[in-house]
Amino acid sequence: MNIIERAKNILITPAKEWDVIAGEEPNLNKILTSYVIPLAGAAALAAFIGYGLIGFSMLGYKMSGVDWGLYQALVSFIVSICSVFITAWVVDALAPSFNSEKNFGRSFQLVAYAFTATWVGGLFQILPAIAILGTILSLYGLYILYLGMPKLKNTPADKHLGYFVVTLIVLVAVYLVIGIILSMILEPMFGLNRGADNFRMDNY
Repeated sequence: MNIIERAKNILITPAKEWDVIAGEEPNLNKILTSYVIPLAGAAALAAFIGYGLIGFSMLGYKMSGVDWGLYQALVSFIVSICSVFITAWVVDALAPSFNSEKNFGRSFQLVAYAFTATWVGGLFQILPAIAILGTILSLYGLYILYLGMPKLKNTPADKHLGYFVVTLIVLVAVYLVIGIILSMILEPMFGLNRGADNFRMDNY
């Protein structure tokens, strides 16, 4: 599997690429090591560079700091990895309720590849001023997920929307919970409290 080709195809022609993926045997280890980790790692590196080295402006001040960059990178990476596994597990657990195939391998494929838009969007963090574009792109991942459900989970048409909505709710909840937990753990470790004193601030 070529990571660049797969990412490009799932973003540009998702319906067609899901057909290709449906014909592949799920291999969790391969997907994790050759796709999820590299893309999540690239987004995390962009976050470190953007928030730790380049910085961002707020209320007339430029704010940056290596500690803040490391914090953002760790949160980005850990949330990505945990979210893929937890969301895939929930998607699979919900499958019988929506007359869909219960197969964790397929659920992992669905979630991992649907996250592509989020990780590619995360690259925009290298310039925090335009990071909002990455957030917008990540929303496209929801559409990719929606398209993939019937192809990988054999979801009936009348159950498709309900399955998607419940999965979306779970996805949001997972992000929020993991984000809060990581903030509680990592912010004290890096001496951050989101206050101005924790940044290098250059008035200009």
